[in-house]
Amino acid sequence: MPYFQLLATAALLACAATSYATTPPAQTADAAPAASTPGNEAGAQDADTVIHNIRGFMPDLRFSLTGAGNKTVTQKDFSGKVVMLFFGYASCPDICPTTMAQLAQVIQNLGSDAARVRIVFVSVDPHRDTPEKLQKYVNAFSHNAVGLTGNERQIADVARRYRVAYQIEKPKGKDADNYEVAHGRGVYIFDPAGHARLLASDANSTSALTRDVRALLQ
Repeated sequence: MPYFQLLATAALLACAATSYATTPPAQTADAAPAASTPGNEAGAQDADTVIHNIRGFMPDLRFSLTGAGNKTVTQKDFSGKVVMLFFGYASCPDICPTTMAQLAQVIQNLGSDAARVRIVFVSVDPHRDTPEKLQKYVNAFSHNAVGLTGNERQIADVARRYRVAYQIEKPKGKDADNYEVAHGRGVYIFDPAGHARLLASDANSTSALTRDVRALLQ
């Protein structure tokens, strides 16, 4: 995939997710798996539904953020595991719960292989999302998920590394916690060696995601 096409793909996956601050209901292979869509019919694939092969176009998994109990968490904590990395925030009303539910279903579909897969949810809203709040949020979807946050600079650095777009609007009215957040919808999937392999979104089917994640475990 040409570099300019990858950037265009990332732009297509960027989707605004705006809301007021309300909490939603709880809830290494050498060859990369082929980009897939349900049916995989040539000429019938929309950009939004393709799982993109990004091997060689995105940097390896690397970060230093804060998890529950104020524990420093880095990419080393996920060595040997496939990581599905997603950026969002706990009070997101639509994209985040939809994507988290989808990724949780992938974990369930993997059966015993799920022990080698983790969902890493990075908050782009560090002012409202504490480490404990985030972990409670992701636990509602899967106990194979980890919620991470950090200071503004740490979040911006990780987002920039993977070309993730997000924006925090100014508070509305006198309530400092009443503001909107826009963020991308991409899911970055890394193989057990920490190499970026796939770019997906909530538009992909869980069966296609399961198939491609399982291939990375082979």
